Amino acid sequence: MCGRYVSTRSPQELAPLFQVPDIPAKETLAPNWNVAPTSDVWAVLERAPRGEEDTDAVRRELRPLRWGLVPSWAKDTKVGARMINARVETVHEKPAYRRAFTRRRCLLPADGFFEWEQIKDPASGKARKQPYFIHPEDEQVMALAGLYEYWRDPTVQQDDDPDAWLMTCTIITTEATDAAGRVHPRMPLALTPDHYDAWLDPGHQDADELRALLGQPAEGHLQARPVSTAVNNVRNNGPQLLDTLNE
Repeated sequence: MCGRYVSTRSPQELAPLFQVPDIPAKETLAPNWNVAPTSDVWAVLERAPRGEEDTDAVRRELRPLRWGLVPSWAKDTKVGARMINARVETVHEKPAYRRAFTRRRCLLPADGFFEWEQIKDPASGKARKQPYFIHPEDEQVMALAGLYEYWRDPTVQQDDDPDAWLMTCTIITTEATDAAGRVHPRMPLALTPDHYDAWLDPGHQDADELRALLGQPAEGHLQARPVSTAVNNVRNNGPQLLDTLNE
């Protein structure tokens, strides 16, 4: 799974990387070295304004979404904390994800992600989980493959009230390889820049073609380094979380 990641780049940095024409003026997110489920995260997506189905109205946006997908039919938002990942093997079939996979795909920019390896503590002899920071060798931004969904809050009466709608997202994962595979059996999927347009296009709905666009983050050129267990606490944040652990 992908349960924590790092996203520190600003909208000014992300917009040109993903060919987003307008930088968000009102919305901003602080750099986050410990992105946890239910956090607000930057997402790149293409959609038409509400009420406009004309494909000519589709525009690319950079906007914050809440991590943890809440299906439109969910009774409340609590389910989102358990739906931070969607398995690529079944994402096009599962009721919670298949509609979003067809028309509501996004990219989630990341500097890297954390995974935990079960190891034996040499001092105590007990099993413990050692966190690793996994990131591209060249330090370039990762475009994690995601889906997004709308959830209508039934307690808000007016449809045009901004509080009436919650937008959430999930990260698509696969079997891990390379550096990530030595730490954990699952890893997030990513896209290369030449596949951004096809993935984000809501008019592109062929499941097999869409799944063929997905690949290993940084094309498998990843590094994994052990870091402090401070990352285990969601309240901890800052660049020190990425420091290599002196074992």
